[in-house]
Amino acid sequence: MSNIAVIGSGITGVTTAYALASRGYSVTVLDRQRYPAMDTSFANGGQLSASNAEVWNNTGTIIKGLKWMLRKDAPLLLNPSPTFHKYSWLAEFVAQIPHYRRNTIETTRLAIAARQHLFDLAAREGIAFDLERRGILHVYSNRSDFDAASRVNELLIEGGLDRKAVTPSEMRAIEPALQGEYFGGYFTPSDSTGDIHKFTRGLAAACERKNVRFVFGAEVYDTRADSEGVLVRWQQGAISNELRSESAVVCAGTGSRRIASMLGDRVNIYPVKGYSITVNLPDETSQKAAPRVSLLDEAAKIVTSRLGDDRFRIAGTAEFNGENRDIRWDRIRPLVRWVEQSFPGVSTAQVVPWAGLRPMTPSMLPRVGRGRRPNIFYNTGHGHLGWTLSAVTAEMVADLILTKEDGPRSA
Repeated sequence: MSNIAVIGSGITGVTTAYALASRGYSVTVLDRQRYPAMDTSFANGGQLSASNAEVWNNTGTIIKGLKWMLRKDAPLLLNPSPTFHKYSWLAEFVAQIPHYRRNTIETTRLAIAARQHLFDLAAREGIAFDLERRGILHVYSNRSDFDAASRVNELLIEGGLDRKAVTPSEMRAIEPALQGEYFGGYFTPSDSTGDIHKFTRGLAAACERKNVRFVFGAEVYDTRADSEGVLVRWQQGAISNELRSESAVVCAGTGSRRIASMLGDRVNIYPVKGYSITVNLPDETSQKAAPRVSLLDEAAKIVTSRLGDDRFRIAGTAEFNGENRDIRWDRIRPLVRWVEQSFPGVSTAQVVPWAGLRPMTPSMLPRVGRGRRPNIFYNTGHGHLGWTLSAVTAEMVADLILTKEDGPRSA
């Protein structure tokens, strides 16, 4: 039985560990946090959204970003202070614009394939994670945004997604709590939402039942690979430890770039900060006023998820500001204000803010595959779709490792 190290215990690391353990591997997972799912997998928007598979590499995004640069509450914010990594990443991002169509279609296909894998995992292991299979409704306040969405929708349909345009009256039939004036919307009935933190913690427990070993509080400071295997060294407080394994999979989110550089690989991931708030719904009035169907408001670039009866998650914004995890009130306030304006019956007296760093590649596609060394693999760089894509990319990298060791196998 081969021993494999997995670096990172977020959603991609834990799904990868599970996929490997299910194939008979002995797996050790290393993470710098004390528990799984404590970084980007802690409090994201909650959407399992093939309908949000459009990559951002288009001219419209660039134009909007330039317009928003002087607005502190803008959905997309770029700290203009120069760093080589930031501006080289942005240059590569712009260079990917010609591949916008292909990458959007590919991401859609991956997201659709991931969906059933995740549902099967949850059912097999009995994981409760506030799953809502009510679809996702994208709402548009003007004709211009709606027409742009129709062009994106053609690509999503080409990728295999069942998504349809809906009128304002149909939108309110789908989600009766919806208020305000809208030009139209798009509805994806097959999309869903859930609590990524609950799911990842539940899957980590399932991994432990499969004898996966988790090492927490592990600050990896050295990783090297050669023909004899992989050596990972880490610090736990004042104590240094090391692990020798036959192979390793890097699933370290924004930390993957640093670890890849130790191994002679270039994995160009930038930490794009996102914010969320979780609104506690302590009374019946708030619970009735908050939507059950997940929403994406195109104008505000805000997504929502209902997490059980008593929590309402609202997430949005993209901030290019390096390894900065500060929770800024001027970025949180627009999310609170959006709730108060869109759903005035929801009390915002109990709001929990959060900020996390999305690990994004310039192409917006995850890095899934081998490194330069034959025993190093990557499953990282999922950006804003880690929750959506993780179940299938874990299967992909586990199959790749199995193929390397055992040769091709028929389905």
